[in-house]
Amino acid sequence: MAKGTMRYWAAAKAAAGTHEEPYDAGTLAEAVAAAVAKEGRDGEFRRVVGRSSFLVDGEPVGTRAHESVELPDGGVVEVLPPFAGG
Repeated sequence: MAKGTMRYWAAAKAAAGTHEEPYDAGTLAEAVAAAVAKEGRDGEFRRVVGRSSFLVDGEPVGTRAHESVELPDGGVVEVLPPFAGG
């Protein structure tokens, strides 16, 4: 298991109720599942995260399966919800 930081932006930050929190997970899928399962989180958080894009240490996850994305110890996962405008 790796320990690091998950950072939430825009709607993800509002739904999480925080800008960042620690992760303790081996993969992106595990980190997201743990974040969604946190007490006090509702369906809005799950919905926003389910539509979000992710960066791991600045590298886009893209369409890779989250189960295949290993997280580094001391890494940073950015949770980026869809943005309007252009």
